Parts: sequence; C-alpha cells; structure tokens
Amino acid sequence: MRQGTWRTAAMAGVAAAGMLLAAAQAAQAQVLIIGTDEKATWNDAGQLVNQPPGNDKFIVVDIADRENPKIAGEIPLNNSVVGPPTNLAVVPPGNFALIASSIESKKDGDAWKPGPDTKLHLVDLKAKPPAVVSTIDVGKQPSGIAVDPRGSYALVTNRADNSVAVVAIEGKTLKLTETVPVGDTVAAVAMTPDARLAFAVKPTINRVAVLKYDAGKLTYDKYDMTVGVFPYNVDVAAGGKIALTANNGFAGAADGNVDTVSVIDVEANPPRVIDFVTVGDGPEGLTIGPKGDYAAVALLRGSNSDKKAFFYNKNGSIVLLKIDGKNVTRVNEVEVGGLPEGMAFSPDGAYLYVGNFLDSDLWVLKVDGGKLVDTGKRLKLPGHPASLRGSVG
Repeated sequence: MRQGTWRTAAMAGVAAAGMLLAAAQAAQAQVLIIGTDEKATWNDAGQLVNQPPGNDKFIVVDIADRENPKIAGEIPLNNSVVGPPTNLAVVPPGNFALIASSIESKKDGDAWKPGPDTKLHLVDLKAKPPAVVSTIDVGKQPSGIAVDPRGSYALVTNRADNSVAVVAIEGKTLKLTETVPVGDTVAAVAMTPDARLAFAVKPTINRVAVLKYDAGKLTYDKYDMTVGVFPYNVDVAAGGKIALTANNGFAGAADGNVDTVSVIDVEANPPRVIDFVTVGDGPEGLTIGPKGDYAAVALLRGSNSDKKAFFYNKNGSIVLLKIDGKNVTRVNEVEVGGLPEGMAFSPDGAYLYVGNFLDSDLWVLKVDGGKLVDTGKRLKLPGHPASLRGSVG
C-alpha cells in the first residue's frame, strides 16, 4: 500500500459508518452467544487434561432483562477454550451467528489428543432451537472472527495456517472467497467501523498485522506494528480512532507478572502504538463498549495454574478502562470467577457479562457512577464457557 492511502483508509466514510453502526445497534437482538468446551480442563498442577469430544454446546442467552439473563436456546456444537474467546460473533442485525470450530479431538491410544479443526458454522438464532444452516472449511484452527457492520462478510484468522480467510455471508449460506497469507500465526482479528482496515494479532512475534479491505478484496502489505508481549486479543472503538490489544505476556497463561493493553492510533499514517496501560497478570478477554467510552479486560490471574504457584488465585478479575478520545486510563478492578474468558457489553453499554470457565457461570457486572460494580446476579450455564460475544461490541 502506498504511504498516503493509510489515512484515506482510516478516515473515509466515518460519518456514514457512524450512521450504519447506530442503525445496526438499534436493530440488533439483545442476546449473548456462548460456546462451551467440555473437552478440556486443568488439574491441580495446572496441566491441561483432555476429555472425549461430543459434549460442547452453543448457547443463546436473552439479556432483555439486563440483570436477569436467561438461556433462550442451546444446541450441541464443537467449540474450544484453546485460543482467544473470539471464535464466534453475532452477524448484524442479529438473526444469525458465526462460530468456528478451532480444535478437533482425536483418539491417541488410550488418551485424546487435540488437533486443528477447519469448520466455520452459520447458526440461525431465530430458529427454535437455534440451528446450523451452513458449514464450510476455512483453514486450520480458525480462532478469531470479525464481521463487517452490514453483516455481509467475515474475516477469520486461521491460526495453524498463518492466514486470514474472507467469508461471504449470503443469506443462510457461507462462501469462502479468498485466503490471505500473513506470514505468522494469527489469533484474533478486528475491523474498523467503516470496514476499511483490519487488525490481526500475531502472538508469537508480538505484533499486529494491518490489513486493508477495498472493493471486495483483502490485502496485506506486510506492515506489522510491534505491540506488547504475546498479544492475544484486539478490538476497535466506535468511531475508529483507536484500537486496543490485550498483551497476555506469557504464551496464553498467567505468570505473576503484570501485563499491558496497547493503544493503537488508527488514524495515524500508518497506524501505530501510542500508549500502554498496565492492567495486571494474564489479560486475555478484551471488549470495548458500544459507545467507545469504556473497555473491559479479563485477567486470568493464574486461576488455571498450578495451585502451588506463587501467582495462583482461585478467581480472575475484570479491569475497566476509560476511553477519552485517544487517552485510555485504568478505572477499577472487580474480582469474578475462575478463568474468566469471554465478555460482552449490553447494547446500551451499561452492563458487562463475563463467562467464567472453571465455575460454569455467567456474572452480571454494571458500569455505575463511572466504575465497574458486581450486581451479584449469576446465571448457571450447562457447560464451561470458553467464548462469548454479544450483539454489539
């Protein structure tokens, strides 16, 4: 890409994108989607224990009553806790959802061994119960999903293939239109509100790839930003001025050392990291509120680590960040359950829902008086929530 096109890509259509986003938010269903993983757990020594497949679920949660979420439907569907909790997404305006099957378990002697899967499913959320209406192969270990504001296509990171797939969403049909190599393993991906730029995190080399989408084609000009150690998640704020990455720090696990969130100036030419916010040990889950004024970061805090480790904590926590233009500051921290993974704000940005893998439940938090508070409301889930997304955010 020529130097001058970065600013054009970031700025073009901002006003139209804002109108599109507002319309999409108004029309979207008030639901959460959750993928559970019953194939994996951790023993007291912090070692991953693999179980037989076949018990994972896709769950739809109704949040019309913000503090009293309820399960609206569920179906058996393969999912995995291996990877960032962004392997599913609601397709605007809210009639369908995407979920990627990242890991497939296979028999290995007397044990089960995980390996990369390749499936991407389209789920009809209006069906009773929800129903898979289309399935395609996208690449090895699809791990992160971003959907454009119109719901016409999705980007999927193929972690074991070092690539990003472009998938057209045509009614109840998925179609793989192209696959773009990016040179390194990629975990999560996020788009700007105008869908002109996308950011794909490369955890093993501590970088974020910048991609351009124009005239139905995705391009990668090999421009990567160096961010924090082991970036594992990424999101873009409404308005498209900044993006945030959660820098896990220790290859997908906590280690007792503080880690960071990096702040990316999307409007810069080219985009670049302009700040870091210290958040705590093992940030993995990351989501920005629909208004772009707050972000939440889930800290593992060693909750799935060796119970004898100095950094082990029974519970994880959520850190609230305040976004003011391009300035991001830490507000407060709330302890939640064990191994918090996926999170999502309500469409109005007033509530935050957190899935705790080890405790098999959903916590309801609230942004109240500029701080994050625990409402005390819980929803028991029929499985371990490995990933979670909302109708916006």
